[in-house]
Amino acid sequence: MTDIASSRRVSASWIMLLTLASVATTLVFKCATPFPALAALAAMYMRTRDGVSVAIAAWAASQLVGFCWLEYPVTANSLAWGGAIGIAALVGALAAHAAATRAPRSFAARLVLGYLAAFVAFKVAILAGAFALDGGWAAFAGDVLLSQFVRNAAVLAGLLLLHRLLTAAGMPSPRSEYVLA
Repeated sequence: MTDIASSRRVSASWIMLLTLASVATTLVFKCATPFPALAALAAMYMRTRDGVSVAIAAWAASQLVGFCWLEYPVTANSLAWGGAIGIAALVGALAAHAAATRAPRSFAARLVLGYLAAFVAFKVAILAGAFALDGGWAAFAGDVLLSQFVRNAAVLAGLLLLHRLLTAAGMPSPRSEYVLA
């Protein structure tokens, strides 16, 4: 098997694994897929295109779970919000990669800056959705934002632990655009 084929297989495995993790968190939190946490982890260990693939796959999975199991209403507004969330997930993924690849070489600095960039970009895109769809303002109350920030940080910590455990058990890590410190 070529290095390229092997790299693609590893990336596909991690995309699937992170998508499954997002499904679990969507079910646990009843709709709150941790897109900023997924974006930050992908920015640390994956190429940008694979991080975007994680965002798309996690978004599609969250919509499937929401409409099939969590009984989201099938209305124009609900579908429009689904689209807005998908755009926000993509914006967050791109922001996380941009920040992580431009941050100092320290793993901690890249992780923190990638997470902050993902969270802020995701929320700004959701705010644009709130303006466009004329609703959803409660999500921008200070206590709600703080709760979401902390919850996403906790999920990121769990995803980092999962990554470490799986790589320690022999699962190869996907490759990013830069050498990890």
